[in-house]
Amino acid sequence: MDKNTKAAVPNTTVTRNVHDLDAATGNLYESLVVISKRANQISNNMKEELHGKLAEFASNNDNLEEIFENREQIEISKHYERLPKPTLIAIDEFLNGKVYHRNPSKEQ
Repeated sequence: MDKNTKAAVPNTTVTRNVHDLDAATGNLYESLVVISKRANQISNNMKEELHGKLAEFASNNDNLEEIFENREQIEISKHYERLPKPTLIAIDEFLNGKVYHRNPSKEQ
């Protein structure tokens, strides 16, 4: 997911039309499963990315002054807190047709 896509997704809750959600699959619950699985993927990717960036600041010695005064680490954390929630990103991707999904039971 690139930064431009994250910026286009609203940070607050948006009222959605239920019929828009079930248009792609024909079933609202199936659409919600697809969205939830995509949200989990996005959440895991963001978590790995954040832990990778914060691992650079890990040190072997525990000095309280270093922990509280590390501005770069604080800025990185604030950046991730400002991002839209994974669920909002997943809904936006689903409604814009950016999520590939299939149901093997329907294909048989």
